[in-house]
Amino acid sequence: MKVLILGADGYLGWATCMHFSSKGHEVTAVDNYFRRKASERLGCPPLILTPELPRRAKTWKDMGGKAIRVLPGDITDYDFLLSVFSKCRPDVVVHYAEQPSAVYSMMGRDTAAFTLMNNLVGTLNLAYAVRETGAACHIVKLGTMGEYGTPDIDIEEGWIEIAHKGRKDKFLFPRQAGSIYHTSKIQDTDLLWFFARTWGLSITDLMQGPVYGISTEEDGMYPALMPNFNYDEVFGTVLNRFIVQAVAGHPLTVYGKGGQVRGYINIKDTLQCVYLSSMRPPGPGELRVFNQVTETFTVKELAAMVKKAGEKLGYEVRIENMENPRVEQEEHYYNPKYTGLMELGLKPHYLTDDVLEGMFHMVAGYRTTINREAIFRGIKWR
Repeated sequence: MKVLILGADGYLGWATCMHFSSKGHEVTAVDNYFRRKASERLGCPPLILTPELPRRAKTWKDMGGKAIRVLPGDITDYDFLLSVFSKCRPDVVVHYAEQPSAVYSMMGRDTAAFTLMNNLVGTLNLAYAVRETGAACHIVKLGTMGEYGTPDIDIEEGWIEIAHKGRKDKFLFPRQAGSIYHTSKIQDTDLLWFFARTWGLSITDLMQGPVYGISTEEDGMYPALMPNFNYDEVFGTVLNRFIVQAVAGHPLTVYGKGGQVRGYINIKDTLQCVYLSSMRPPGPGELRVFNQVTETFTVKELAAMVKKAGEKLGYEVRIENMENPRVEQEEHYYNPKYTGLMELGLKPHYLTDDVLEGMFHMVAGYRTTINREAIFRGIKWR
């Protein structure tokens, strides 16, 4: 297939480029380097400094991989996106090209406005580019489990049947965002459902939980090919942050009571999910939704697991319950359904002691690059 990956320089984007390339597909990588530049501006660079996409692509090819075409640019520029479509005529577009941080979206009015503009205009442009170019193209968009919030009922996979006054119908599962970022992702889903039923677009929306992991099968632990692994408060995900905090001797930052439950997934399984979804597209006019998680944990359960693994390796790991800077329930019901991707063939990598210890060893190799000042800044929702 011809595969277009938007947001190819991100934590998941470059790994996805290599994954498709390793399986023989023709990959085009697009990014405007927002996350890379924002991390530098905020003083929170990733653990491993990685080169920009052209050098990554050259390294990948030099190490025996297939050529990956790189087209730097911003998909909120519609003319640029149309030029990309004319050059690569994709069979599938994997859409990661969004401001990915709830924390960043809540730093102030300007970051909130940027999040809405970037995420919604980018998604709008993508739908129009597919229609205007006549591409018979499957859109795979990364959503987030955070769209659902924490309802006091089971979370179905995207859709729910509701019976009301003797009649029933099927609707998108109710959403209740916990940040401006998550609000933008809800609006993404609504936009794509509109374009699916109005223009007949073929769309898969992957409601992904927080991702963890520092390496994939394709990067061979070679620094230039590894994911952009952030550990800071703004762009880092919780388990990745806890591992780095433990290695750096910083207390594990558990917000409030730590009873917040979320669905988690290994980065290797993200690649599986995106690939499986791409290889079996839905029909025209269909918005297919999968909940992309493999396990659920509370934050305090994750902290306890990291503490146990770290102490086994000789680290002194402390857990600190701190005032929660977010507005969220700290104890709640949470039961998401996630069978669809298993049925497509997902073979999960579960969070084991061995996985945690492996992450400890890899992070320890880069411990001198850890910026302790970036670990926690106390950015508040209120």
